[in-house]
Amino acid sequence: MRLRHAVLFAALAFASAPALAREAPTPQREVVGNRTSENIPPIPPELLERLDRYQNTRGASFAGWTGDGCLLVSTRFAETAQAHRVCQPLGMREQLTFYPEPLAAIETAPAGSGLDGFVFGKDVGGNEFWQLHWFDLETRATTLLTDGKARNQGPLFSRDGKRFAWSSTARNGQDTDVWLMDFATRQARPLVTEGGQWSAQDFSPDGKRLLVMRYVSASESYPGVVDLDSGRLTMFPVEGGKASFAAFRFAPDGRAVYYVSDEPVDGKPQEFRTLRHHDPAAGKPVVLTASTPWDVEDLDISDNGRYLAYTTNEDGIYKLHVLSLPDHAPVALPELPVGVVAGLGFSPDGKRLAVTLNSATSPSDVYVIDLATRSLARWTRSEVGGLDPAGFVAPTLIHYPTFDRVDGKPRMIPAFYYRPAKAPARGKLPVLINIHGGPESQSLPTFNPTVQFLVNELGVAVLVPNVRGSAGYGKTYLGLDNAEKREDSVKDIGALLDWIGKQRELDAARVGVYGGSYGGYMVLASLMHYSDRIRAGVDVVGISHFGTFLKNTESYRRDLRRAEYGDERDPKMAEVFERISPLNHADRIRAKLFVAQGKNDPRVPYTEAEQIVKAVRANGQPVWYLLFDDEGHGFRKKRNADYFTAASMLFWQQHLIGGAD
Repeated sequence: MRLRHAVLFAALAFASAPALAREAPTPQREVVGNRTSENIPPIPPELLERLDRYQNTRGASFAGWTGDGCLLVSTRFAETAQAHRVCQPLGMREQLTFYPEPLAAIETAPAGSGLDGFVFGKDVGGNEFWQLHWFDLETRATTLLTDGKARNQGPLFSRDGKRFAWSSTARNGQDTDVWLMDFATRQARPLVTEGGQWSAQDFSPDGKRLLVMRYVSASESYPGVVDLDSGRLTMFPVEGGKASFAAFRFAPDGRAVYYVSDEPVDGKPQEFRTLRHHDPAAGKPVVLTASTPWDVEDLDISDNGRYLAYTTNEDGIYKLHVLSLPDHAPVALPELPVGVVAGLGFSPDGKRLAVTLNSATSPSDVYVIDLATRSLARWTRSEVGGLDPAGFVAPTLIHYPTFDRVDGKPRMIPAFYYRPAKAPARGKLPVLINIHGGPESQSLPTFNPTVQFLVNELGVAVLVPNVRGSAGYGKTYLGLDNAEKREDSVKDIGALLDWIGKQRELDAARVGVYGGSYGGYMVLASLMHYSDRIRAGVDVVGISHFGTFLKNTESYRRDLRRAEYGDERDPKMAEVFERISPLNHADRIRAKLFVAQGKNDPRVPYTEAEQIVKAVRANGQPVWYLLFDDEGHGFRKKRNADYFTAASMLFWQQHLIGGAD
C-alpha cells in the first residue's frame, strides 16, 4: 500500500519547574535479540492466541509482467515481502527471492528486449539506502547494479532494454540525481545533476530522450526532458509558475505527452490534479478529466499504443478508467470491487491490464482485465489467517464540523468510521482515533488486520480522519496546515473529540489516539492539548520537536521537509517550533503513552523517540517504550510487527478499554 509517510520530534527544555518534577520509577528493561522493551509487561498467551490469525493475513501486489506472460507479485510467505511469479489465474506463487530484508521497487525487463529478469531494490535494517540488483530469471543469478553505499530508487528501463535509469544520491549524498546505465556493459553516469530531488519518468519510444521530474513538495514539481546523447536538459514551462505534477509519459507517437497536473486552465486555478494531453503541434494542452472533481492518481500506457489507463481518487474510493488511443474514447470495463486500485500494468501485447485491488474487508490481490472481453480474472487469493472474511467490518464515511468556516458554513472533515458489528445494546463503545502520517498523505479504506482485531475482538470503535493537510481533497485543503498553521490540524482532532461526545453509542471518557510518522507527532500534540479528554496514545516513529527533527533527519530529505513544515533556520519559524513541539510541553502529557521506534530510521531519527520518552518520564509517567535495532521507519519484519501489535493491544486493554486508571 502507499504507506509513504515522514515524521517529526525532538528537543529542548520543557516548561515545568524542576522542583515540581517527579522522576518516574526506573523503567523495567528487557533486551531480546534486536528488540529492547521498557515497561512493557509480558504478553498474555491468551492475547497472542486471539491475535494469531489476524497477524497471519497477507496481501499480494502487482509488480510487473514477464516476457512470457507471467506476473511478478510482491507478497510475504515468511518474515518479509519478496518477489514471486504467478503464471495463470490463482496459480502457484513461485518464490524467487529469499532475503531477510523486504524488497523495495521491482522493475521487470521490457518484453522483446532480450532480457529475462527484473531489477529490485533492497536496504539493510530499514535504513532506506536501497541498492538495486538484477535478477536473471533463467540463471537465477543476482547482480548488484549500484555502488553499495548511496540511496537508489525509481528503476526504469528503456523500451528496448538497452538503457536503464534510476535516482541516486551517489554524487554528494544530499542531492538525488538521475543516473543512466548502458545495461549491456553496466557502464553508468550521472545524467541530471541540477541539485534537488529528481526522478526518471519515461523513455521516449526511440530511447533517445528521457522525461524527468524535480520534486520540491506535494504542491510543487517541475517536469523536463533530457536528450540522452548530448545530456541537454530542457525544462517544460509550468502554467502559473508553480504546480503539482504526478505521472508523466510519452504518447505512443513520441512527440506528445500525457501527464497529471493541477496547473491553471485558461487562467483559472485548479483544486485537483487532472489528466492532460499535450501535443506541441496542436497548441495548448487538453484536459481529459475536466468533468471529474477529484485527483487523478496514476496512469499507464500500453506498449502497443492502443490504450491508456488511469485512476481517480474520489473521496478515498479509487475508480479505474481506460481510454482508447488516440481518440481518447472510454473503454467499457467489468465491475470492480469497491476499494483502492493501484499498480496498473498492461501486458506485453497490450490486450490485458493487471491491477492491485484492496478493500477494507479484503487484503491486496492481483486481478487481470481482458480488455476485449471485459472479463475480470483473479490471479492471487491472499490468505486471511483462516478468518471468515464475512465478519470483517467495512467503514462508513462520515464528515464532522471543525473550528473554522468555509463560505459561511463549518468546514467539514472526512473520516472513516469502523463500528463493531457486535456492539452491545447497552453501554458505550471505547474509541480509537487512528491518524495518518505524511502529512501529505490520505487515510484510505484499505484492509488493516489490526483495525479488524480492535473492532471484532476488543469491541473498540475506530475513527480514521483525514484532517486538514491530507491529500486527496484539493490544493487548498492540502495547504491548510503548512508551516505556522501546523496546530490547526491538531484542532481538527479536538473537533473530532467534540463529535465523539455527541454520539450516544461512543464513550467520550474512553478515547485513545494512534499514529505513525507525522501521525506520531499528531498523537503527541493531541495528548499535549487534550490529555483531559484522551486516555492513552501510541506514537510510532513520531516527531517530538520539529527543530531537532529537521536537524537530524537525513540530509537528502531535509529540504523536502522544510518545504512542508517550515525552515528551522528562520528565527520566526524556529520560534513556532519551540511553541508547538510536544517535547517542550511534556509536562502537559498526562495520558498514558506508548512510544515505538526503529533504530535505523533515516526519516525520523530514533532520538526523537528517546527524548520524548525521557521528558514525559521526568514528570512521573511510566511510559512504555519499544525499540527495534533492525528496523527503520516502521516495522517491516513479521516477528517485529507481531510483537509491536501484541504490545499495542495489551496497552489498549489496560489503558483504554478497562476502567479509569
